[in-house]
Parts: sequence; structure tokens; C-alpha cells
Amino acid sequence: MAGRIREEDVEAVKERAAIEDVVRDHVTLTRAGTGRLKGLCPFHDEKTASFTVRPAAGRWHCFGCNEGGDVISFLMKVDHVTFVEAVEALAGRFGVHLQYEEGAAPEPGAHGRRRRLMEAHRVAEEFYHDGLLRLPDARAGRDFLRARGFDSAAAAHFGVGYAPRTGTALVAHLRDKGFTEDDLVLAGLIGRSERGPYDRFRGRLVWPIRDITGATVGFGARRLFDDDRVGAKYLNTAESPIYKKTTVLYGLDLAKKAIATSRRAVVVEGYTDVMAAHLAGVESAVATCGTAFGPDHVGTLRRILRDDSGANPARTVFTFDGDAAGQKAAMRAFEFDQKWASQSYVAVADGGQDPCDLRLSSGDAAVRLLIEGAAPMFEFAVRTTLAAFDLGTAEGRVAGMRAVAPIIAGIRDQALRPEYTRTVAGWIGVEVDQLHRIVAQVGRGPQAVDPRSRRRERDQAPEAEAASTLLPRPDLRDPDVDREHQLLQMLVQYPQSFSDDDAAVLAGTPFTDAAHRRVQHAVLGAWDDRGSVSARGWLETVEAGAGEEVGSLVSELAMAPLQALPDPRTGGPDQRYVADLLTRTREVALSRRIAETTGAMQRAEADDPGRVHTLAVELTGLQSELARLRMGVA
Repeated sequence: MAGRIREEDVEAVKERAAIEDVVRDHVTLTRAGTGRLKGLCPFHDEKTASFTVRPAAGRWHCFGCNEGGDVISFLMKVDHVTFVEAVEALAGRFGVHLQYEEGAAPEPGAHGRRRRLMEAHRVAEEFYHDGLLRLPDARAGRDFLRARGFDSAAAAHFGVGYAPRTGTALVAHLRDKGFTEDDLVLAGLIGRSERGPYDRFRGRLVWPIRDITGATVGFGARRLFDDDRVGAKYLNTAESPIYKKTTVLYGLDLAKKAIATSRRAVVVEGYTDVMAAHLAGVESAVATCGTAFGPDHVGTLRRILRDDSGANPARTVFTFDGDAAGQKAAMRAFEFDQKWASQSYVAVADGGQDPCDLRLSSGDAAVRLLIEGAAPMFEFAVRTTLAAFDLGTAEGRVAGMRAVAPIIAGIRDQALRPEYTRTVAGWIGVEVDQLHRIVAQVGRGPQAVDPRSRRRERDQAPEAEAASTLLPRPDLRDPDVDREHQLLQMLVQYPQSFSDDDAAVLAGTPFTDAAHRRVQHAVLGAWDDRGSVSARGWLETVEAGAGEEVGSLVSELAMAPLQALPDPRTGGPDQRYVADLLTRTREVALSRRIAETTGAMQRAEADDPGRVHTLAVELTGLQSELARLRMGVA
């Protein structure tokens, strides 16, 4: 497994990747003044463009939702990928060779190989879909789709295709496109035998399995003909350098926006269920690919759901067949319920129908109602567990209490535990106190919360934890704070417009607002570097010095247009405006210090008369400094 990407290579990616080109893949940008581009934010609904890009600084910021960052953070947020995945994607696009530390480096040419394998899958997807439309023996596939309520438009939307029965058609097609046999075997598209290479999928309906960015990385294939010698109804691509079935969710490329917007994910069991759910209006539906829902899938969805435990918690709805296998799958999913802050639910249709069958029998509205009426995972788990006991006997009730006690004790929300205890006691037919005592004996009852569980929750929701330590945003309704804000904008965007003397003045002029002071100190701490780094490097240095407590304030300061007219000679802010802001900011700081010193003198007269003289001298000096400043002498 590759280790950490070298910092120099990450910097090279940031330098090489043109942020405006990356953003234009998702946002229509127009000019918005000198060195700025604007468009509608891709992260929240808006009618007036507030999303701004500064290509020279390599930064983006939305003044509507107050999100911002560099080209890597943009790709992470828009494609819901990790930092490493974003860096690797940008490196591949802009031709940066990555090296890794603290682990094995990727094989030579790994990024080029990955691109070849993904391109082979793209070509294969087109080949399969074309085959579904034109091949005579693909009629069985078309009939299969039609019988399940999917027309040609649905097949095109999901990229459904047909693998010819000949067994070598895809081999020949991909060879004609210049792909090598070794690459195709490695990709899992073809196999080898004594008689030569052969298509892995033959005479089957195929669904392209795409990663979160929409790139096809594998296929799922469904048997159509009785004489299919492979036997298994569903056959998936073997794991390859680009396909890991434990991390991929079918339909996620289409569902990610709906999941992020609604903060609800719907996990169904098959490809046709995903299609049916989306066509019925449940556009947040995804499915696992030939494997049970597991911890890697949890991690994938967590990044999109942003599963904090605030007032609007994320929800994950699982649909399962009503049979024993479906119940077993639901209980496996319940095991992961405590691994995220998302609230988990289970939806089981009457008669155990899956979403595809339900849509056929009862229509789109029935699928939507199924999801809306999902029961909490907790309730499903408890009722499934209790079904194994005869609650009509005392022995069955006691055994049932002991079986469900760990489930109740594992509830994260302490406020819900007493309520659930009362509810479950009613289901079993016992006194609440009786069940409460058994739950408490488990060791994690309502009155005995394991502190380690709190730590796990904090570690699993770092965004929510970080948000609690943010400094309050500056109140720009205060004219003094607004003036500081304007001055910081110029310091962040045009540090070369200020002299070392100006920096010395700023060092003795503490700003009024706490968040502003943090950025002020960061600017002064990086002052000596301002002429030796790029605009992007300067911003990153200031941002690092300011720390996470100020949130996206540095990004906002870097992207906001200046209120001052630019100096036509330098392109920076007008120097008279800069001088006036410095003067007024110093006046405010001096006035504040004078007021503080006056108050200290008044308190000292009663508590410490000996200190009054020292404070009086200090006050006289401050008043003289303020007078000279107002006269234009200082």
C-alpha cells in the first residue's frame, strides 16, 4: 500500500493544476473584475452568483455558504473524495509524477496504467450499450428490462449494455482500439485459456459500475439464457487495481448530489432496485456490488452525508427483502450502526417486495412511501431479536430481555435510552424497571456511559468537533470591525502594498475582533516571506498561521473584492486609502487603550494608590500619541 504523498509533490500539483479549469467542469464562470471569476455555487442553491475564483492565488470562495479553499479542497468537496484521491486525480490530469513516503511507492507507471484501465472500461461500456441496442440476440436483455419497467431512456441513463454471446467480440474490439491483452486481463475484462483470450462476460446484461467521479471501473452482469454455463445469476468484475468491491457503491456517481443535499442515503440490494428507486424519485439510492454492506461503505457514505449529530442528523435507509436472508442482512448492517452519527432506518415492503417489484406492482409513489415510512434500525433489530423468543412465557420474556439489553445499552443518544427502554418493555410485556436493571448490568446503561464511546463519537465526527472551537465571525455592522476587515483584505491580497514601517505600526495596533487579531498575527508572522513566495504560497502560509479556529475567514479575505479603487500604476489598492485605513485603525486602538487605562486608574485609586501615578504617565503618553496621529504628525 502506498504511503504518504511527498509534500513537494502536493505543492507541485497545486502549482500545475489550473483551478479555473477544474472549477469549469462543474461551474459556468464569467469575469468579475480584475483577476476574478464568478459563478453559481455548486454546493448550495442560489440564484445570484456568489462563488468566486482567483486563478492567480489558486483559490475559490463562496460568499453565500462561506465555503472556500484551494483546487484540492474543491475537488474533495465536489466529488466527495479523500485528500489523497483528489491529489492523485489532479496529478493524473495535469501530468505530475507523485512519489510516496512512509510506505511502498506505487509501481512505475501506475498512474498511466490506471488511466489505461479506466479508458478500457469506458470503451467497453460504450461497446456493451451499443450491443444492447443493435444486436439480435440482445433482445433477451431488452425484454428483461422492459418486463421490469425500464425503457431505452432508462437503459441509456444507467449505461446498461449487453455482452455478446460469441465470447471474443469485446477482445477483438478492444484490441482494435489499441489495448494490450495484458492490460485487459489485469482490468478483469477478459480471461485467458488454452485456446486464447476470451470475454469475461458472455450473453449477459451488464451494468457499468462507476466510482464516485463517474469513471467506470467494473461491471455487474446478469444471466439471461438457461444454457449459460457460468451458472451464477450475477457475475461481477474481479478485483483489479481500479476496482475494489468493498469500497464501491453502485449508483453513487448519480446519487452523490442527492445524498449530500438531502443528507439521506438509501441502500438497496441490486442494480435494478437502484434504477427503480431513481426513476421513482428516490435519487439517493445506491447498492453494494456483490458483497455485504461493510465498514468501507460506511466510510464512503460518511464523507458525503457529513454525519454530525446536530439538529439535522443524516439518515441512512436500508431496504431488505422480508425473508430470512433479508433479516440477516439487516442485522449485519445494524452492526455498523454505531460507526457513524447517521441515523439508520430499515424499510421492508409488504410481501417482502424489493423496490423494483414494488414499482412494477404499485407505482413510483409506493417506492417513495416505502422509504419515507422506514422504521428506525433500532426498532427493526429489537423486533427481529425478540422474534426468536416465546414472549408468552416468563422464561421467554427474561431471555428476550437479556438478548435485547445490549442493543438498548448501545444507543448513542442518552436521552433516547429511557424512552426506548419503556417502549421495548411494552413490546416484551415486562415492567420498565425490570428491563432497566438488566440493561444497566450490561455496563453501558443509561446511567453508566462509557467515556470511550464519547471519544469514538468525537473521532468519527471531526468536522462537528472542530466547528465547536471556531471563533465567532466578525460583526461587520460595527464600523471599526469593518475597517479592520478591509485592511486585512488588502494585507492578504496585496501584502507588497505595505512597507516594513507599516508592519511595525500594525504590530503595535491590536485589532478589535478576536478572529481578525488571529489573522493579523498570522500576516505579521509571515511578513518576511511575502516577497519570496507566490500569491498562492502567501495565502497558504497565512492560513496555516491563523489556524483552524478562524474557519474560512482567510479564504474570504483573499477572495472578496476590495472596496477601494485600484491604483492604475500598480494594480494594487490606492495608497491614500491604505494610509487612511491604517490611521483610523490606529486611532481606534489608541482610543480603546486610553479608555482601558482610564478605567484602571479609577480602580487603582481605591485598591492601589501607588499605581495611579504610573498609569497617569501611561495615559498622558497615549493621549499625546493620539493627538499627534490626528494632526498627521505620527
